[in-house]
Amino acid sequence: MEHVTLGTGAAGPLTVSALGFGGMALTSAYGGLASDEALAVLNAAVDDGITFIDTANVYGDGTNEELVGRLLADRRDEVTVATKFGIVHGADGTRHARGDADYVRRCAEESLQRLGTETIDLFYLHRRDLSVPLSETVGAMASLVTDGLVRHLGLCEVTAEELREAHEVHPITAVQSEWSVFSRDVERAVVPACAQLGVGFVPFSPLGRGFLAGSVRSAADLGPDDARHGFPRFDDANLKANLALLAEIEASAHETGITLAEMSLAWLYAKGEEAGVTDVPIPGSRHPERNRQNAAAVDISLSAEQVAELDGAAARVSGGRSRDRSWVSEGREDADA
Repeated sequence: MEHVTLGTGAAGPLTVSALGFGGMALTSAYGGLASDEALAVLNAAVDDGITFIDTANVYGDGTNEELVGRLLADRRDEVTVATKFGIVHGADGTRHARGDADYVRRCAEESLQRLGTETIDLFYLHRRDLSVPLSETVGAMASLVTDGLVRHLGLCEVTAEELREAHEVHPITAVQSEWSVFSRDVERAVVPACAQLGVGFVPFSPLGRGFLAGSVRSAADLGPDDARHGFPRFDDANLKANLALLAEIEASAHETGITLAEMSLAWLYAKGEEAGVTDVPIPGSRHPERNRQNAAAVDISLSAEQVAELDGAAARVSGGRSRDRSWVSEGREDADA
């Protein structure tokens, strides 16, 4: 597995495996696994060189961090761990963002306890709390670096201007947002801002929530509790149109002799190079063999014609990536335009 410098913060460069692992897949969103089985998946990923592990306090209400903590108990020296804070779920199922200073520190301390480690390698603000000055939130995060609880700071789903504002308070090492063949809005402003500031980019859902890995072939593949029902691209009419696009991409992948997932990830690496930004996708799967296939994408180079072909497919994607556009950077970027 190749390693890359994702970004540089106050603690110096952050070097990670060129492909990461998104831990959310193991606990609930798409149907979780039993704890021991999930731990086996994590260990297999690390065995394959995927050592950049991403989790969050909200995944499984803390159980995902506890799972990653079991991995760290035996393999801390091998793993770069990233976790996130800032999303709060109410008793009625609603969600909101929280970023006041006291809450920032409390979340970090609770995450450290669940992870069973003394230091978080990369600590993200999961969502921007618009009721709190960003300088207050990032300032509180910076104090965690000063105190040795956190090494690097990251932001999720921020606009380009929010990134610049935060970077003035404390160096930001990485931005995490959705980026894939099916989600390209970040390329307009956020990715260029990262390139300008020397901030790395961590694409979450780089395989379109499994869609670009071929896990959804019809609406019947989505169970009644599947989280993907909450995203417009999986609505019946949009799904039908997007499945037609998927068939085109898959045919191109087969002609090249690679899998659909490998082609989709290789496209992301090509787009990062094109934009002048280091990008480290974090797909996650409950199946070790699929994670192994994903890792193979690091060594695949697409031709300019193949990249352009996928660009063309991306332009025809049906449906947005969030029902609440203010919840993601795209909505706030458009509002500020």
